[in-house]
Amino acid sequence: MTSARRIYVWYGLLAALLFGAGSQFSKLMLTTVPPITMAGLLYAGSGAGLLLVTAGGFVIGRKRDAREARLVRKDIPWLLATMFFGTFLAPLTLMLSLPHTPAATAALLLSFEAVATTVVAVLWMKEPVGRRMWAALSLITLSCILLSYTPDAVFGVSLGALGVILTCCFWGFDNNIIQHISGKDPLLTIMFKGLFVGSVMLLIGHATGDAIPAPGVMLASMAIGFMGFGGVMSIALLLAIRGLGSARAASLISLSPFFGVFFAFALFADMPGNLFFIAFTIMLAGTFLLVTERHSHEHTHPATVHEHRHRHDDFHHDHAHADGVPPVNGSGYHSHLHMHEEITHTHTHTPDIHHRHRH
Repeated sequence: MTSARRIYVWYGLLAALLFGAGSQFSKLMLTTVPPITMAGLLYAGSGAGLLLVTAGGFVIGRKRDAREARLVRKDIPWLLATMFFGTFLAPLTLMLSLPHTPAATAALLLSFEAVATTVVAVLWMKEPVGRRMWAALSLITLSCILLSYTPDAVFGVSLGALGVILTCCFWGFDNNIIQHISGKDPLLTIMFKGLFVGSVMLLIGHATGDAIPAPGVMLASMAIGFMGFGGVMSIALLLAIRGLGSARAASLISLSPFFGVFFAFALFADMPGNLFFIAFTIMLAGTFLLVTERHSHEHTHPATVHEHRHRHDDFHHDHAHADGVPPVNGSGYHSHLHMHEEITHTHTHTPDIHHRHRH
């Protein structure tokens, strides 16, 4: 594995850890905060935290447009779509579902995001998926079916569990939508999403009669959002999608339920039954198949011109420019409009922004 790809893998693992923790701390806060207001506080905290980070960078003279590509007019439809599916529908559905789902069960059910993301990536983005990955997704789906089974519920299915699965479907769409703007500045993208959608959800909560939480509870909820939902988690996930493609980044974020189970056992007293541990074992097998998948073959890159953050040691960026123009950071990354000549070569790769070819 190259050092550049390893960095994106670590971004994916960080996103998984933060989201696994964030989902469980959110469930804990839902005992005192109404669901709509909780969703709003999570993303308002995300946007506000990133606004402070951006303001701090501006004060010390760090210009982001030299190392990250800016959003442009043609990106607006994708930005609005990811706001709707990923920042509005998904967290709102999750906050409404978590109070009706055991903590550890909800944590494992969030693995279905990998299934939803990959199915959408195959049907819409035409990402290649082999038999090993389909086997993994089948095991995860089987595990989610077992986790959703509730004998005394209507039709034997927990509505809370179905809500968590629906949440994963919304995030599956979002992970594929946001890939269209994954080459743009992730901090500003997530900041705009958090500030706008978080404010809208807080207004909706107020209009529907939600009580205003105490200041300390509000700050705690916003901090969870900054670390585990928008904020740091979303930036890490967006960077992983940028470098690995939607389906492969989803395979890493699929580890978040196992982190979530750990926090569920630490924060809540309820102990799941035997069926949970059977589902856990099946989920573990499916996740192992996902994260160990590899893809390599001869492929051709057509000539193209685009702009995104990059450096010159990744087999795809060998163009020349004057020393110091544009400026690079300590790791050699920079952003500017650049051209790729057509090239054919073979190496291990994922469906990132340079590898969306057909098979």
